[in-house]
Amino acid sequence: MKYILLMNTMKMGDDGMGKWPKKDQQAHIAYWNTLNKELAESGELVAVEGLAFPDQAKLVRARKDGAPATDGVFPESKEFLAGYWIVDVETPDRAYVIAARASTAPGPGGAPLNMPIEVRQVMMSVRPDELL
Repeated sequence: MKYILLMNTMKMGDDGMGKWPKKDQQAHIAYWNTLNKELAESGELVAVEGLAFPDQAKLVRARKDGAPATDGVFPESKEFLAGYWIVDVETPDRAYVIAARASTAPGPGGAPLNMPIEVRQVMMSVRPDELL
């Protein structure tokens, strides 16, 4: 079963990772590298992506003529989607274990951040050519 694990994090203000001591930033990144490597080696990792900050995001809607109309940026959001993993695991419980591990990434001073990780089953994986 495939699951998407969505990492939501607090808005990056004055207390954001960029303000952390360099050694804490390095420990945080090393944690992610280790987790991702372990998931890849176990064959459970399908994809992992980090996303740009919300101040670079746009909402896009189609105008009446079908052309794109953009709106935003929305840096006032309280939380934002920082990245995601797609994992292929045997049970929902295994997805929860991975999410809990991601949640405990170290922050300043090595303290676990306990970030919320939303876990949702991927209900359908279909390549576009399979729809025709």
